[in-house]
Amino acid sequence: MKIAYISTYPPRECGIATFNHNLLQAIGYDKKSVSDKSFVVAMTDADQLKEYKYPKEVEFIIRQENQKDYIRGADYINTSLVDAVILEHEFGIYGGNDGVYVLPLIARLQKPLITILHTILKDPSFMQLTIIREIAKYSSKIVVMSHRAVGFLTSIYDIPLDKIQLIEHGVPDLEPKEDNPVTLSTAFKNKKVLFTFGLIGRNKGLETVISALPKIVEKNPDVMYVILGTTHPGVIKSSGEEYRDSLKKLARKLHVENHITFINKFVSEHELHDFLTACHFYITPYLNEAQITSGTLSYAVGAGAAVISTPYWHAQELLADNRGKLFDFKDHNALANIVNELFDNPEMLATLKRNAFEYGRHLRWPEIGSVFIKTIKDAISKATLAREENKPIIDPDLMPAFSLAHIQRLTDDTGIVQHAKYGIPNLKEGYCLDDNARALIAVILAYQQNKSKVALQLLPVYLSYIQYMQCDDGNYRNFLSFKREYLDEVGSEDSFGRTIWALGYLIKNAPNNSYREFATELFIKSIPQFSKLEHLRGIANTMIGLNFYLQANPGDEGVGREMNQLATSLKSAYKAHKEDNWHWYEEKLTYDNGILPLALLSHYESCHDQESLAIAMESMNFLTTRTLDKGYLNPVGNDGWLYRNEDMAIFDQQAIETMAMVLMYFKAYQITHNLEYIKDMYLCYQWFLGENTLRLPLYDHETKGCGDGLQTYGVNRNQGAESTLAYWISHLVVLKALEYEYEFNHERESLDIQKIS
Repeated sequence: MKIAYISTYPPRECGIATFNHNLLQAIGYDKKSVSDKSFVVAMTDADQLKEYKYPKEVEFIIRQENQKDYIRGADYINTSLVDAVILEHEFGIYGGNDGVYVLPLIARLQKPLITILHTILKDPSFMQLTIIREIAKYSSKIVVMSHRAVGFLTSIYDIPLDKIQLIEHGVPDLEPKEDNPVTLSTAFKNKKVLFTFGLIGRNKGLETVISALPKIVEKNPDVMYVILGTTHPGVIKSSGEEYRDSLKKLARKLHVENHITFINKFVSEHELHDFLTACHFYITPYLNEAQITSGTLSYAVGAGAAVISTPYWHAQELLADNRGKLFDFKDHNALANIVNELFDNPEMLATLKRNAFEYGRHLRWPEIGSVFIKTIKDAISKATLAREENKPIIDPDLMPAFSLAHIQRLTDDTGIVQHAKYGIPNLKEGYCLDDNARALIAVILAYQQNKSKVALQLLPVYLSYIQYMQCDDGNYRNFLSFKREYLDEVGSEDSFGRTIWALGYLIKNAPNNSYREFATELFIKSIPQFSKLEHLRGIANTMIGLNFYLQANPGDEGVGREMNQLATSLKSAYKAHKEDNWHWYEEKLTYDNGILPLALLSHYESCHDQESLAIAMESMNFLTTRTLDKGYLNPVGNDGWLYRNEDMAIFDQQAIETMAMVLMYFKAYQITHNLEYIKDMYLCYQWFLGENTLRLPLYDHETKGCGDGLQTYGVNRNQGAESTLAYWISHLVVLKALEYEYEFNHERESLDIQKIS
């Protein structure tokens, strides 16, 4: 097997870098199973490469905050003929908010991925929770190093147990030296040594040990507390050596400054092993329980040190069965009592060391490496089987269960509120016609799909809002305050067109005659406004509504003429702007682009106009080449659009753009019966669930809402009506398409049976 490792790597001074180096060697030790051509993709901690002199196994470098490097890294791995990829994960070593930039990398990998999680939080933020879930989605196996970590992943992160592999933290395969040079150093010679090592920062709780020293020194005046390690780089940047200086000040205040030694250096594993086997006690005085894995603790146990620790999560597991002693957080008196008691009881101390050493034998890297090799082989085997399976185009098991919970939360007896702060309605922003029109379509779809009683109860609320906003001349206002005061005299053409779309859809699909007649009355009153439309998206939205109306009323020649006239305007715009490499209706791609081809597809469906079909297909294919060329939907960003012969804006990506694409491809399938359009439709829908530029889902499983856009930093966590309705309309249309796929497969099976017969 040829393996690629994604991680920090020596000479970068980082615990995960050391871990990854050890893992590579441990796995590579089995020459029969693992190729010596395996390599490392190294994460560097600056935009401009530092002067790291990486060894030859580092073949590619990713700068932490350079998004393009992540994509190039994925491409490098995919073209390198590796069999599997191992990712070391810690939020802080990858770029973006909480390391979000790692998601586009792993999503592009075409190889089985095994991810090792070094940090698993009990109370993650939304972004942290999302990132771990997305990593798990793309990983064949998730490796953790403690039993508690397994419990967290299943109960908090909802990761299936069969995807999780427990492999404890490896330790160096070293034996104590007969002539240990450390014992001759000034800090150790003729001293009883308490020892702590690792990157120094306030969360380490070193002041607890210093506070315990007076009581310990009183009984054991030859005690020395040795602190080995450099200050954490992040701490250096923010506050320099302030913490180290405060520890020295505390020692002077307690008159124990002669019983403490700082060794400010990053040492090799061989040196570290010498320190651990030379000390009397190894102490980890962390300040809280939230430490799921501690490499330093594992090293100490592996070296057979007598460990005294606060009861953080990893310590509770690793020091069980009398392999160490625990004291409460910040309790320096308890620590002093344990140290003094063990000094007074050499047999008890020897037992602790012996138990730790024996347990540490099975943690040594050669044994841990063999477990990883088996895990990698299993991942490759499962990936091979998965590729061979004939999966359906649409997998309903990957879709969230339908819920109107957030739509209900946003809706009162007036209508649906425009905006939200996170998942909470923002009443200050009031209501708009656009969203109530979309909401009407959503609840009709929901009632069609599953006869939802909630949808049926909400339907008249949105229809009533539309009626309230209609003007005497058939046009519509758009905005209404929370006090039910009109905020405009006439709404936009977009809002007008979306309203006609909703009314036409209700006329075709009304659950009873009362709603159909009411919608028809509003619709007919609006007809004089059709010929006044000038803006393409207002025209397109209106045409989509007219198509539904004409399906219910095919004999209405007047509306048919209105439809043809609007189609002529849209086709004229296309002809005026089309060039050899630009098949579009304007000089730029902006927002809600998919509704323009969708409108001409709708015109063809109701009026059978071949020119409309040809233009619709040509412009749809053009849009496809610009937004689906990466294997996932990359819609035109609002922050700059896409002008002819210029680069496309990537962010801010909007949910209504995705909904338009879903509806466009579904209509293309209904007309052509080409299953490729169902595939494209489902690919667009998956944008909501994380198949996007940042590989972050916008759908929120907790609120049942949808984030208000995909931005450079991540998801806009506000969950307003527009984005949430765009998601649920897309969701319901995909479920509708699923019925078509089932029918298609059933017909194909029937034909196959007939051929056999």
